[in-house]
Amino acid sequence: MKKSFSFRTLIWVIALITAFSCLTLPAQSAAAPKPVKYVFLFIGDGMSIPQRMMADEYSVRAKQGKLFINQMPWQAVTTTRSANEFITDSAASGTAIACGEKTINGRIGIDATGKRKFESIAKVAKKSGRKVGIITSITINHATPASFYANVLSRSNYYAIALDLINSNFDYFGGGGAAKHDDKKSKLYQGNIYDLAAKAGYQVAHGKKAIMQLKPGSGKAFAVGSPSAIPYAIDNTPDTMRLPEFVDQAIKLLDNPNGFFIMTEGGRIDSVCHSNDAATVLQEVIEFDKAVRIAKAFADKHPEETLIVVTGDHETGGLTLGFAGTGYKSYIENLKYQKCSLTELTRKINAIGDSKKSVTMDDIKPLMKKYFNMAYKSDKARTADALILTSAEEKQLANAFAEQFPKGKNKGGWAMARNIVRIFNNKCALGWTTGAHTALPVLTTAYGKSSDMFNGFIDNTDIAKILKQVVK
Repeated sequence: MKKSFSFRTLIWVIALITAFSCLTLPAQSAAAPKPVKYVFLFIGDGMSIPQRMMADEYSVRAKQGKLFINQMPWQAVTTTRSANEFITDSAASGTAIACGEKTINGRIGIDATGKRKFESIAKVAKKSGRKVGIITSITINHATPASFYANVLSRSNYYAIALDLINSNFDYFGGGGAAKHDDKKSKLYQGNIYDLAAKAGYQVAHGKKAIMQLKPGSGKAFAVGSPSAIPYAIDNTPDTMRLPEFVDQAIKLLDNPNGFFIMTEGGRIDSVCHSNDAATVLQEVIEFDKAVRIAKAFADKHPEETLIVVTGDHETGGLTLGFAGTGYKSYIENLKYQKCSLTELTRKINAIGDSKKSVTMDDIKPLMKKYFNMAYKSDKARTADALILTSAEEKQLANAFAEQFPKGKNKGGWAMARNIVRIFNNKCALGWTTGAHTALPVLTTAYGKSSDMFNGFIDNTDIAKILKQVVK
């Protein structure tokens, strides 16, 4: 005779099914989050888990402690694909994060058909009476920041994007300048973007000194920290306003009884990942973390009113935290020896080439010693902690020299600088797989009010879906 199905067994089965269902539910299917007065969204362009972990490990070894972005109490692995590709670009991923809907690569704030315009978190926040700030270390009309205020068919239509910036009526724009701000070839040309912004009521401030003079209550602000992108942190330009300073200023200018929404992009992380320059990436991620800490200091003063969310739009470069030539050893701490970006190294090498009738490898070696602490075995004047080149590495540099300086004449380009940086990366036990984007998921972390909505395994569109509820 079959045993009856007991009530206790029934309860156990229901509990098991419920538990499994909870594990598989996306974050946004939980109880809808309540509005939060102050909302910060930080996007590390090109920043995925490898970039975050490299900077974290370096910071620990340098006895500076772990990054705050990696200590936030809630985390969600986040997929990034676009509507038409497994590997997204910044326009499609920026749109997904800003608007909560997928589009094809290259498109900003418009669906895959090119007919329907999306509404971003920032626009929802503005409608709710909040003040809105958009900050980036890259040009302000680049793909990711543009996703929060623009609706264009092509990310390369910089002038049209800049017009949307002005028409957004957002309260604060800060960071890099507007690309093609006076593009007379544009069919939409109406004049210099900065002049148009001023006519629309923006205080346009160029350079750190002018930007720092902006005061609360003085109206909309357009803080132009650099004619193009903000210089890399590693290149140490003291007169440049840095990302943490922009965040600090935006908080002071935008704080009001209705709250605010501030999006901050670490845009230069992506550009230097494209160049496969690990030490420069490191410094950009650390500076990004410092910007997030500015928001944390504010949040700790308003713990029941503030939400901070940190994510990336995609991974760039295929960064690997290991190298075949170093086995299981890691030498991330050696990144401290690099003192300039690949871009600046290229400029220095080409300056030597342009100043001499005939260049030899001996003209390049001092740069390697000064900016990377790398030396040849034959260099008797090397320091005790110098990174010594192997015979294979010396041959690699000889080939690069022959490519850029045939018969001692400078052809220009990046050959020498790229190979110096590549060898240095490998000596730090780091490698790269591409100069483009990858499909690696990114990590989203959150702190503060309603931060528990960001957990598990989510898609980048979920970020906007949650935040739109929070800023209503």
